[in-house]
Amino acid sequence: METVVSGIRPTGNLHLGNYFGALKNFIKMQNEYNCYFFIADYHSLTTHPHPDDLHGNVKSILVDYLAAGLDPEKCTLYVQSDVPEVIELYLFLNMNAYIGELERCATFKEKVRQNPQNVNAGLLTYPTLMAADILLHKATKVPVGKDQAPHLEMTRTFGNRFNNIYGVDYFKEPQAFNYGGELVKVPGLNGSGKMGKSEGEGNAIYLNDTPEDIRKKVMKAKTDGGPTEPNQEKPEAIKNLFQLMSIVSTPDTVAFFDEQYNKCAIRYGDMKKQLAEDMIKFVAPFSEKIKAISADDAYISKVTKMGAEKARESARKTIQEVREIIGFKPF
Repeated sequence: METVVSGIRPTGNLHLGNYFGALKNFIKMQNEYNCYFFIADYHSLTTHPHPDDLHGNVKSILVDYLAAGLDPEKCTLYVQSDVPEVIELYLFLNMNAYIGELERCATFKEKVRQNPQNVNAGLLTYPTLMAADILLHKATKVPVGKDQAPHLEMTRTFGNRFNNIYGVDYFKEPQAFNYGGELVKVPGLNGSGKMGKSEGEGNAIYLNDTPEDIRKKVMKAKTDGGPTEPNQEKPEAIKNLFQLMSIVSTPDTVAFFDEQYNKCAIRYGDMKKQLAEDMIKFVAPFSEKIKAISADDAYISKVTKMGAEKARESARKTIQEVREIIGFKPF
């Protein structure tokens, strides 16, 4: 069975964009592959989170993923910092990584541009930490978006370089994995772009949002003055509203409002009220599970311990073999 590895940054609660993006595929993958899904708390240290925020965000994202359908009995779900072997492999890979290639990384350049006052070594060596996460479990498939493709290429570079330096065929080349074809695009409520926390306040519907939160956000969604001609093309903001409705509403509901739009009879207030109620209905099961799991500290502890044990079993084997290849041997 092929091995899949993917990291999850602890940056707050999950929203519909996350769920219909990678997460739904993760839930399917766990039934077909040897999956390692980890919460990348080491990666988040580049932004210097407050200790309380770090711990709270890790718990929040863990709970959300469990509530959404990741099964710790089917996959290995763990917290990155619970597996110290990650850091040892990170060190070994850094010894074979060159400053020039790290500085040329497009992501590093962008981070320097965005935060010139926080150009830390962790940002520079981010690709080697990411490579350590992947190579530690000898992953053959890595679900990545286009923005992460250069990092995966660097992972292959570091793995091949290790093989060449030590004359072995140890690390295989992990490949980008687009499981299930194109991901569903979930637009935000602000009229353009994708749903996400970075796109502004009120742009995303989170899996733990209350009905009141959802109604308030949806009713503020951007619209226009309405169509002036039958069957005219929808502007971007209205296309987004219909796209959101197609995700959570019944086909009949979407068809009704589409017909109203084409007849120049649509009332956006009615459409948004319907969309809000359909979103509330869709989110409700997740919200209930999130509340239940969040209150069960014993279960959360059990899940993280089990995940750490499973991940470390794989990690210890890799590190032992890597140390022997490098030449670290007991006297």
